Amino acid sequence: MKKTICLLVSLLTLLSYQSVVNGQEVVRKSYAYFSLEPEIVTNYLGSSARKLGFVRVSIELMLEDPDFLEAAEHHSPLMRAATIEVFGSQPEEKVKSLTGREDIRRSCLEKLQELMLKETGSKMIKDVIFTKYLYFQS
Repeated sequence: MKKTICLLVSLLTLLSYQSVVNGQEVVRKSYAYFSLEPEIVTNYLGSSARKLGFVRVSIELMLEDPDFLEAAEHHSPLMRAATIEVFGSQPEEKVKSLTGREDIRRSCLEKLQELMLKETGSKMIKDVIFTKYLYFQS
């Protein structure tokens, strides 16, 4: 008897919660994606002065709003320069490791958000995605 009452109370609670959730409007954000074209090919700090490392990266920017696409297009040279600067200051160990790649991605995100906040008054960029990531050494 107690189990039946407990089960009924649980079921009623779940149904009432679901009706409250269904009654509310769920606001979904729509994001936009912007490619930094063409791919970025730049060097990074090699293991020695005689060896130079190169990285080739395709970058997609996840924008917080589709309305930011025009501003992203306008500021794309600045964003490309900033990402090249971030990659150029990275040591070989960081470029070649998975955790280092994630650190570089976060550094790019922070740098780009800082620049866009200064230029447009909004961070604009929700995330940075590396869709291609190749490195090699000469």
